[in-house]
Amino acid sequence: MTRSENDRRIDYVEFVVADLARARAFYEAAFGWTMTDYGPQYCAFADGRLEGGFTTQGTPKPGGPLIVLYADDLAAIQASIEAAGGRIVQPAFDFPGGRRFHFADPDGYELAVWTKG
Repeated sequence: MTRSENDRRIDYVEFVVADLARARAFYEAAFGWTMTDYGPQYCAFADGRLEGGFTTQGTPKPGGPLIVLYADDLAAIQASIEAAGGRIVQPAFDFPGGRRFHFADPDGYELAVWTKG
């Protein structure tokens, strides 16, 4: 299988926030980021180079945004993560635009992997 140029690369950074409007206002004012609303619990941002999002779904983790990687084949990368010693902490779920799961690396850092579709 031929890999896409984005396969297995950091693709997105997601912050869990207590107040979506406050986070949006801060990052717009401080950095001029462009925002796209996806309902009352999610707002995506773009800084001109990297994309990410703010969500109120979860508990804020100061100092710990969620790093999201992209994979062409979600099942294959999950198997690779588990074989390498990673642990699935949130099974794959659908969201607008794709599907993703969360895992913990051997030191306990939580990351996510998503795919289109």
